[in-house]
Parts: sequence; C-alpha cells; structure tokens
Amino acid sequence: MSDQTDRFQPDPHSISTFIQTALKEDIGDGDHTSLACIKHGVKGKAKLLVKEPGILAGQSLAELIFKEVDPSLEVRTFIFDGQPIEPGNIILEVSGEEQSILLAERPVLNCMQRMSGIATTTSRYLKLIEGTGAKLLDTRKTTPGMRLLEKWAVRIGGGMNHRIGLYDMILIKDNHVDYAGGIKEAISAVREYLVKKKMNLKVEIEVRNFEELDEALEEGPGNINRILLDNFTPENLKTAVQLIGKRFETEASGGINENTIREYALTGVDFISVGALTHSFKSLDLSLKAFK
Repeated sequence: MSDQTDRFQPDPHSISTFIQTALKEDIGDGDHTSLACIKHGVKGKAKLLVKEPGILAGQSLAELIFKEVDPSLEVRTFIFDGQPIEPGNIILEVSGEEQSILLAERPVLNCMQRMSGIATTTSRYLKLIEGTGAKLLDTRKTTPGMRLLEKWAVRIGGGMNHRIGLYDMILIKDNHVDYAGGIKEAISAVREYLVKKKMNLKVEIEVRNFEELDEALEEGPGNINRILLDNFTPENLKTAVQLIGKRFETEASGGINENTIREYALTGVDFISVGALTHSFKSLDLSLKAFK
C-alpha cells in the first residue's frame, strides 16, 4: 500500500455533511421496522464480517457513522483501512442500543462495500504496473455525491488522486481546445485568465495526435505543467514521451484496462489515469451480523 493512506482524508466538515445526508436519506421520519420490533433501550452487539477477499477501505468512516447515529455506541476495531482482508475476518464489533445499530447498518455497509471495492481494484491495477515507475491516477468519473469517498478509497488502495473537481486544477481537454479555436488559443486564454484572477493552478493540456502535441510543445514552456496523451497506442505513446522528454510531466488516458495497462506503463509515461477505478469496480461483500 502507498504511504499516502495514513495522511489523506477528506476534510471533516465534508465527511460530516455526507454522513448526515446519507442518514437522512435512509431514515426519513424513522426506522419503523426496528421501532416496532425492538424495545427502546435494549442493548446488543453486532460484528462486521468479511465475505470476500480484498483491501479494506471505509473502516474509519464506519466508526464516524456509528458515532453520528448514536454517540454512546462503542466500536472495537480489529482491521484497519488499507489492510488485506479474507472471508471470515471480523473487521469490527459494535455494541449499544440495538435500534441504533440497525439505523447505522445500511449506511455503514453501503460505504464500506463500495470503498473496499475501489481500494481492491486500485491495488490490483497497481500490481500490474509494479516496477515501471508509472503512477496510477483516478478521474472525475465518480458517483455523484460520493466523490470524496471514492477518491479517498483510491488513496487507501495505494493510488493517487487526479484533480478533485473543476476548481483545483486547469485541465484543457479536447472540447476546450475545439471551442477555443485550437491549442495555441486555449493555452493563451488560460494564461490570461490565471494572471487576471491571480491564481496559481497547475495546468494540463490534452492532445489527441502528434500535430496537437507539436503545438503544445511550442506553446507550453512556462504555461503548462503536464501533457495528457489521450487514446494514443502504446507504440505512439512511447514516441510521444520521448519527444516530450523531461520538459513536462506526461499522462496517458483513454480506455486503458487491466489487459493493457502494463504495456502503457512500460512506455516511460509518468502517470496513467484509469476511470475504471471508480466507475467499473465491484463492491466487496461485507455483512453486519447480530450476536450475543
């Protein structure tokens, strides 16, 4: 796992807002099944079980959800974010009012299953490019409302985050280039905008072919930081990376999957962005079970 795991978390306010929204969505005006079946104040226990191998993510979030539901709930954690898990493992035990445990159950599982699926997928991709020097990035292809959690899970799995949203980096993509009138015009407009706004944002530009790459190389010095080579074949990507040299960071994107990623990584490219990390993962099977 990456050493980024321990030092990255979305800001507490964003996490708290997400948890409150998730709980409101699920609970509404009350968990009427539990209210009908279980007497108020009755205490119980439950354990969070692993039913499928992978990399754990969302454990620290789960603890926050339990506490948001009921601060008196007690959680004992045995396996932590970023650690490998196997069927039969117990991640944590929670004890307290049974009604509260049941209120937290589904939000906890929804988050942990998805986050663990993303972390597991990320870890699997990283193993495929091990030793190449290429770094694995996520994208903005995330579930609306869950981006911070999904990007958090990528980091737990050992990957790196690309920009979080539209606000923390300039990424001039193909549509920007076409609307602006070309590579030169787009780069010039970005330069003027950043000066006018007195902003210091990293600038990346996407190129689709060698002609656009030549224009980016000509206009880029002092204006861009990274070149995104989109839908290049591995052979063409290797040539492009050699042409760029060390003048700019390089990134590859465009339909790269588990079958092709190592070939791309061996071209010498600095970064590979993979949308599948957050849009095509399989949630990990976890379960919360009551016990005496």
